[in-house]
Formats: sequence, C-alpha cells, structure tokens
Amino acid sequence: MYHFPRLGRLPKLAAPAAAVLLCLAQPTLAADETDAAADAPKGAAVTVLKAAKSCFSDIVEVSGIVMAREETAVRPERPGLKVMEILVEAGDSVTAGQALARLNLPEGGVVTVQAPVAGLVSASSAVIGAVASGRGEALFSILARSEFNLVGLVPTQDLAKLAVNQPARIIVIGAGEVEGKVRRVAPTVEPNSQLGQVLIAVTGDRRLLVNSSARALITTGRNCNDISVPLTAVLYGDAGTVVQVVRRGRVETRQVEVGLMSGGQVEIRSGLNEGDDVVARAGALLREGDPVRPVTAAAGK
Repeated sequence: MYHFPRLGRLPKLAAPAAAVLLCLAQPTLAADETDAAADAPKGAAVTVLKAAKSCFSDIVEVSGIVMAREETAVRPERPGLKVMEILVEAGDSVTAGQALARLNLPEGGVVTVQAPVAGLVSASSAVIGAVASGRGEALFSILARSEFNLVGLVPTQDLAKLAVNQPARIIVIGAGEVEGKVRRVAPTVEPNSQLGQVLIAVTGDRRLLVNSSARALITTGRNCNDISVPLTAVLYGDAGTVVQVVRRGRVETRQVEVGLMSGGQVEIRSGLNEGDDVVARAGALLREGDPVRPVTAAAGK
C-alpha cells in the first residue's frame, strides 16, 4: 500500500532553504547601507562663492574748504558818489553788464555801476545815502562765473599719486555731492604738517557756500585684473592675511596679498585663482583639512 507523507513534516524540510535565502539577502542589504553612508554629506555646511575678477579704483581722500575760483570787487571809478539806488543783493546771480546800483554825482547826474563779469553776488556793502569810494570797501563782490574750488591738504605719501584732470567726487556739507577734477597740485609740502595742497575744480553749475567744509574722493587709478572677495572672507592674524577655500569637500587655508577695498569687497592680488570656492564668512572654527558641505551663495549675497 502506498503511504502519503504527513503534512506536518513540510515546515521542517523548508527551514534549510529559508536560511539559505536569508544569508543571501544579508550581504546585499549591508552593501546598500555602506554606499548610502559614503554618499551622506559630511561636516558642517558652509556658504561659498566663486572667486571672480572685479574692478577697483585707487582713491585718495582730501579734506578742505570751498573757495571762489575768482572773486571780483566792484567799486565806482571816482570817489565822492552817494548811493541812490541798490538793484541787487548778496546771493543774486548777475550777468556781465547788468546794473548793480545807481550813484549820485556831486555836480548832479547819475552813474550806474555795472557787473564786470557774470556770476554770483557774494557780498554787498552798499547802503542808500552812503558815500562810495573807489579805494575803500567794495560795493559788491562777485564770484566770477559762479565757479568754485575745493582747497584741500593731502599727506605726502598720497601727493605723488595726484595729477591734473583726475576725476573727483566732492561731498560738501549742506549741499550734497558734486563732481570735480584736480586743477593743480602743489610742488612742495608744509614742513611742520608734511601736508601738500591740492586744488580741485568743482564742475557743473551748483551754487555752493564759500568757506563750507568738504571732502573729496579723487580717483587716481583703476584695476580690473585682480580677484575680488567680500571683506568677511578675509582673516587677519599672526600668520598673515588668509582666505579659506573649499576643495574636494575639505577646507584649505590660502595666504593672500590684499590690495584696494571698495563697497565691502577687497582686491586679492595673489593667492587665489579665478573660480576657487571661497568661504564667504571665514572663521577660526574652520581649520585646515576640516570636512565641510559647501553651499553656493545666492546671487548678490
């Protein structure tokens, strides 16, 4: 008689096969976990930006006083004339030949005093009934053509950088900013202060107050060949001036030579290459060889 095997023995026969399947699955899972761990980011996240070339202007700063470029005194041609009528006041703009006042002659008649040049009346001493003199105080003072100069003083080390016609931005207290250019540079310096005088012509037709304090920024040169990084990327210490970069996921410290500074940026003359990933905010917490996760800074940051 044929005997069928009992169903209760089947699980015992399948157990060795299940064990084999479990052993085969375990190496695969371990390999996947290892690859995932290798791909996982390491180190702190740091913001980086690409080192790029930028233009820098070499600026010399000058402080001084606004003065009239040319001031003309207006007096009658003969003495003994009395002021009969005053036609302009200080602060008025006049044209060449414009009547300024009328004077009575001792023998009768009237003489008209005219402006010899166009410009701005800066002062007037004319008083009705007063006697005008050809040698005394001027009846009127005119700033010829309303032209002004900034008379400033420059340290000796900066004087050699200046040259005629260099452009300048002039910030006048109470009047804002005006344009100008270097008109004259003194060939000598004052022995005690070691400061030299520079004359900066104010361009344009802005009305300024004589004797106002002002500051000028003179552009003496421009360089567009060097790399620019933010000031926050530069560290100053006993080892010199350094910048931190990220290369292959690790921090490298580069000693650099800095140059001009402008608008929160600093010129790097050596030590960096265009395209290097520069740490935007370098700090002592990042050390040579530290693993990091670079995050590219957004445009304009």
